[in-house]
Amino acid sequence: MAAAPVPHAEFRLLGTRCTACASVFFPREDDWCRNPGCPGGELVETPLSRRGRVWSYTDGRYRPPAPYVSDPDAPWKPYTLVAVELAAEAMVVLGQAAPGVRTADLAVGMEVEVVPGVLHEDAEHVWTTWHWRPVADGSGEAGA
Repeated sequence: MAAAPVPHAEFRLLGTRCTACASVFFPREDDWCRNPGCPGGELVETPLSRRGRVWSYTDGRYRPPAPYVSDPDAPWKPYTLVAVELAAEAMVVLGQAAPGVRTADLAVGMEVEVVPGVLHEDAEHVWTTWHWRPVADGSGEAGA
């Protein structure tokens, strides 16, 4: 039986934080602190910020090679990639935009939020991922 999906409001990317120098890592690091100036500390799981600002973006107009999971017989659809700056973590996280978000919908500096997504599914499994989508500004329009 598949686990229940995480509600959007509770969905977070998980990284690790070094207890000695406070450096944050994503993808997570479980073996050692990658900060060359750190004497080393325990690495503890830490949820990353749900929101950040678009640092850069582009579109992908080709089918990525393996290990990307893709049905080679399905028609290819371009996708939007977004690099998002998480200020509190002092890092940039790359990910796909949510379905339906195009490059024309984005701008550098725009506020976006992380939401759950499905990378691939079959009869037995659902492979999940994250997406970035513009934050609604309260007027019903996305954007900042």
